[in-house]
Amino acid sequence: MIEHKWYQGHKILEVRPKGKFAAEDFHQLASQVDPVIREQGRIEGLLIDAQDFAGWENFVAMITHFRFVHEHQKHIQKIAVVSDNPLLSFMPRLVCHFISAEVRPFAVNEYSQALEWLDNPG
Repeated sequence: MIEHKWYQGHKILEVRPKGKFAAEDFHQLASQVDPVIREQGRIEGLLIDAQDFAGWENFVAMITHFRFVHEHQKHIQKIAVVSDNPLLSFMPRLVCHFISAEVRPFAVNEYSQALEWLDNPG
């Protein structure tokens, strides 16, 4: 399951995984995100609260996740990843080669700084 919450009139989206990802999670998230992208052209910021990231249910879920990222990343200006997991804090350096958004890691205790960074233009 992926919980989500919008900030500032659909300018910033927060997503929070709960348990292992299922393929259906990304179909449901797309039904919430796609209309906003069609209306606004893009999402200024995405906050990924990855404190409870537990992986994927199966290979299909993982592939669906990668497709979702591939299809939506070009519509997102900045991505903040909030986690104390060392692997996830390294992720921005890895994914910057594959996506157009600016990606930055934040520790769990820097949650408010992550939102502030997403809210600032540039």
